[in-house]
Amino acid sequence: MVEFFYWFILISISYFLVLFSYMHFSYKKEVFNNFFGFGALFLTFVIIIIIEILMFQDVTLYSDTILIFSLALGLPLLIISAIVFISTGILFLFKLVFKNKDLSKFKNLLEEKTSKRSKLRGDTYRKIPHVLIFIGLFVVWYLGVDFVRNLSGSISGMIPDDNNMFSLFLQILIEPNSISEVLFSLGWFYYLIFFFFYGFCLIVLANELTRKVRFFAFPFNFLSNILLSEEEKKGYGTYLYFAIGQMVAALLTPPMVFLTILGISSIADLATSQIGIRFGKNKIGWNKEKSWEGSIAGIIACFIICFFFVGILWAVIFTFAFLLFDIFTNKPIDISDNLLIPIGSSLIYLFIRFFFNFDYYTIILNWI
Repeated sequence: MVEFFYWFILISISYFLVLFSYMHFSYKKEVFNNFFGFGALFLTFVIIIIIEILMFQDVTLYSDTILIFSLALGLPLLIISAIVFISTGILFLFKLVFKNKDLSKFKNLLEEKTSKRSKLRGDTYRKIPHVLIFIGLFVVWYLGVDFVRNLSGSISGMIPDDNNMFSLFLQILIEPNSISEVLFSLGWFYYLIFFFFYGFCLIVLANELTRKVRFFAFPFNFLSNILLSEEEKKGYGTYLYFAIGQMVAALLTPPMVFLTILGISSIADLATSQIGIRFGKNKIGWNKEKSWEGSIAGIIACFIICFFFVGILWAVIFTFAFLLFDIFTNKPIDISDNLLIPIGSSLIYLFIRFFFNFDYYTIILNWI
């Protein structure tokens, strides 16, 4: 197991470098975004490291499980690092061959098109990818449930046997040799979701950090010129906050609750902004950039999504939380809702599920 120990050291060092870089290149005026963003990354990395350490104590996991986990956690770091250095080398050669110190003409063209874009279209460009991710993962889950049920007569692997996630984490810390039981009880779809957002978050982090450093390059650096205004470029792009928030939610919640949170963060948030921009006349007193029309549209969309995914009790809880998150973000609380909605909703679920034992009920399972 020596080679896997080296993997563990490499992953741990990489996490430290990511955390340091995140804070070093952050926009210092964004205090709450920095706090929540760094805290979310730190929480995720610490939980991963704890689980990896506990896995090394269970010899039954030595054959293939530790190998799979190590590769799933470490390979994205190596691949993205290689892409950064290759992209930087290509950019350097381009400048050297064409005697062009920068790509200012291309950059200025993108910025000119961005400046002429309406607020409504800009909001659509930013949030439609979030909706497409939600639809894509929901389709994967829906088809997976149908396939697994037809194949085995059950939906094993799609819905965890125990969804009290905080209780499961305490179990692996308190009960010796329980790590294997807990890991396999979560099902393969839980890991598919988490590792998807884990990789997605690392890609977006690489994109933002190389944009800040400027000496380095990454294939998607042009996205910042398309999606961000000049003021927003001082901080991190909202797509980074979305990636971090959803990665945390995927780690802390079971699949159906996560899909609910992703739906809230994408569809309900899109409904809020689109209706607010188009029809918002009654502005919220402490935040003139938002309207009550948009907030009402958002809570309606939120309740519908939650009702079908987690039942009416959790629909009420999550909808009330979404309303508070929506009307108090940016002003008076200067924090991105792309961080607050998924992280806040995840912590609410962990707390209520653990202390009050409120389970959820997935209505759409009856349709499959």
